Amino acid sequence: MSQLDRTYEKILNGERIGIKDAMRLYVEADFHDLGQLAHRVRLMKHPEPVVTYVVDRNINYSNICVCCCKFCAFYRAPDEEGGYVLSFEEIGRKIDEAKALGGTQILMQGGHHPGLPLSWYEGMLRYIKEKHPVHIHAFSPPEVVFWSEKENLPVSEVVRRLKAAGLDSIPGGGAEILVDEVRSRVAPNKCPSGQWLGVMEEAHRQGLRTTATMMFGHEETPEQRVEHMLAVRETQDKTGGFTAFIPWTFQPDHTRLSHCRKLTSVEYLRTLAVSRMVLDNVDNIQVSWVTMGPKIAQLGLWFGGNDFGSTMIEENVVRAAGVAFRLSRGEIHRLVETAGFTPRQRAMDYTLLEAK
Repeated sequence: MSQLDRTYEKILNGERIGIKDAMRLYVEADFHDLGQLAHRVRLMKHPEPVVTYVVDRNINYSNICVCCCKFCAFYRAPDEEGGYVLSFEEIGRKIDEAKALGGTQILMQGGHHPGLPLSWYEGMLRYIKEKHPVHIHAFSPPEVVFWSEKENLPVSEVVRRLKAAGLDSIPGGGAEILVDEVRSRVAPNKCPSGQWLGVMEEAHRQGLRTTATMMFGHEETPEQRVEHMLAVRETQDKTGGFTAFIPWTFQPDHTRLSHCRKLTSVEYLRTLAVSRMVLDNVDNIQVSWVTMGPKIAQLGLWFGGNDFGSTMIEENVVRAAGVAFRLSRGEIHRLVETAGFTPRQRAMDYTLLEAK
């Protein structure tokens, strides 16, 4: 029996794989065999042919940021033309529009704004909960670390204050690749991987569920992608607080990494499949129609994915890099059904919602 066959056997027996097995799958496995294996693992976790999605709106409350990440086409430096901070009333209008379209949550993220105190964010959360109540899935570990250092507060206190003000869950933004050698090149002003994971552990300790993402296809190697997955898996072993893993491809246009080539659909699907097999303790793997387009997202449902992500009523960050796919709830239903699955709307914690 070859080493690759032994890896296949391990996975089908429900055994945990390490970096050598994962890299063997990544490099040596036949493309179709890899997809079939990932789908079998997905069916072990989710035997029913259901694919979930969430209706939400991505609200970027500000694009002013001092991080200067090389991969970002969205941010503006302080005092640079085009910078903005939304008023609470503007945010409220966007929430009402999303709720009118069936939205159940908002995803809120912004930059590392040097002029906004933590109390501004607390005020925003309280305003939303009082005037436009909705599930608030917001911020990111680098933002939490930035506020912690800026206000000389422990991370635990920042998380406690945000939760008390109305924060319901935290998205996995700012993870990029959780390998500091890579982070120091592409995002030198953003918190290192240990701090990213530490914020998530603290959030989980305080009862907040979170997601984990991986933006890949810039200056990392395939092995470093697997290292990222293993870092997420290790944290999940400790806390169990991640609801989903969302790998998506870097979009180089209009960024300072424009020399990077765009990854192929096959590279994306191989990465998706490997993530399903490495992350044995994360129940949900989300496909990325926002960066790959709807047809490849449909294929992703046969390469380990069981979640179609969000309707993205509004999306600005990837759009700034020149990618602008849009899908309605009806289109997601059609795509999921024609791929051979049953679509079901969900909440952030993957509770299924009744169809309306």
